[in-house]
Amino acid sequence: MKKPESFALTLAATLALGACSLAPAYKTPEAPVADHYQPAGPWTTAAPADQLPREGWWTLYGDARLDDLEGQLLAHNADLAAALASYQQSRDFLQQVRADLFPQVALGAGAIRNRQSDNSALRGPTSPTWYDTYSLTGQATYEVDLWGRVHDNVAAGRASMQASAADLASVRLSLEAQLADSYLVLVGLDRQIDLLQKSVDAYQRALQLTRTLQAGGAVSGLDVNRAQTQLSSTRSQLSQTKAHRGDLLLHAIAVLVGQPASSFTLEAKTDLPALPVIPVGLPSTLLQRRPDIAAAERRTAEANAQIGVARSAFFPSLTLSAGGGFSSGAWGNLLTAPSQVWALGPSLLVDIFDGGRRRAQVDAAHAAFDEASAHYRGTVLTAFQQVEDNQSLLNNYGSALVDQGDATTAADHTLNLSMALYKQGANSYLDVVTAQVASLDAHLTLLGLQTNQLRASVGLVRALGGGWESGDISPEVLAKDAKAQAKK
Repeated sequence: MKKPESFALTLAATLALGACSLAPAYKTPEAPVADHYQPAGPWTTAAPADQLPREGWWTLYGDARLDDLEGQLLAHNADLAAALASYQQSRDFLQQVRADLFPQVALGAGAIRNRQSDNSALRGPTSPTWYDTYSLTGQATYEVDLWGRVHDNVAAGRASMQASAADLASVRLSLEAQLADSYLVLVGLDRQIDLLQKSVDAYQRALQLTRTLQAGGAVSGLDVNRAQTQLSSTRSQLSQTKAHRGDLLLHAIAVLVGQPASSFTLEAKTDLPALPVIPVGLPSTLLQRRPDIAAAERRTAEANAQIGVARSAFFPSLTLSAGGGFSSGAWGNLLTAPSQVWALGPSLLVDIFDGGRRRAQVDAAHAAFDEASAHYRGTVLTAFQQVEDNQSLLNNYGSALVDQGDATTAADHTLNLSMALYKQGANSYLDVVTAQVASLDAHLTLLGLQTNQLRASVGLVRALGGGWESGDISPEVLAKDAKAQAKK
């Protein structure tokens, strides 16, 4: 018989094998990263060392109402709440797989009234027909993680939870950017409505002028009809813009902030925020500042760990079990020495033949890793494209605004000159209408460019990750967030 010391050393050595892992050494998939972005022009200049705000990137726009709306989104948005619940599920799943690292202990108690068959083959002449059985038992089992299956499962679960946390951040950033974009479009429409209303007022005065001149015989009814056409067309444009602002865009914002569309209102505001200076940084920093990139990388790590889980199926599994307690036919002597029962011993199980199932599982795990790696590289490339696209938009919109500003000034001068000449009888009202159309179109285009440039800045902030960093999904940060959630 082995000495207790020898048995303890053997058991310790067996348990130590649990540190082994059959998963390949993980390395983040390589992705092409440029040394720098293409020159974006003077419209997005910022010091490379600057960073976006860690919380509340939308404060760059200096709009208190936008700040309030973003706060409502974080508190009440249904899609964000669903993403949070999904993350919590992944966190709880990790706790489930972590439980396999520890012994499983169970207690049981029973009180059974039995009737033995009169025709039982083993029944003796003195055996009772009715008898009771009482039991109080406990059992403990523990799977020795010889080949790292449990640890790899835990590693996969941890990577999955971190990916889910990054997904949550990605959903949050997407919703925040969508709200900011919709809000800027709303303010842009308010400016257009204000411009169209002023144009309607001006065209109303022009119509009255043509009617007065017609009454004096200075002009024909043709001028009156042209003035009426211009006024009615602009009124129609005004009504369409109001409908788009109130019935569509305002309702979309209401859903984002978690309020009923029928009761949600926002007063008109005609002051667009100034274009913020956005720190772009270097392309390499984007890998740590995009939550979707982090999620893709963590899913690659999860797939790598699952390869180890699949490989471990080729090797024996060792389970240690122990059970004991009391069992008696009479309640009074249940907790006595003669009523003791126990069982102790290991069990070893290995599959000999499975028709190629385990090999297929390993191959599938490798294919899943290749898929996750390809998705990671694609996500990185898409992220760089989005940054370049929005920088290009900012630059081109900025150049277009300079030219459109000149065009608007010239159109206003033409309108003023045409109206002055018309009042003197030096030209026809057709020239006035043409100048009115050109001036209004020039102003609307200018307002549209200003709004689109701000929208491109929101797109750039979103493409840069909105101030998020990969450290936000570190185990320490996630553990801290979990404790904070538990206290709520």
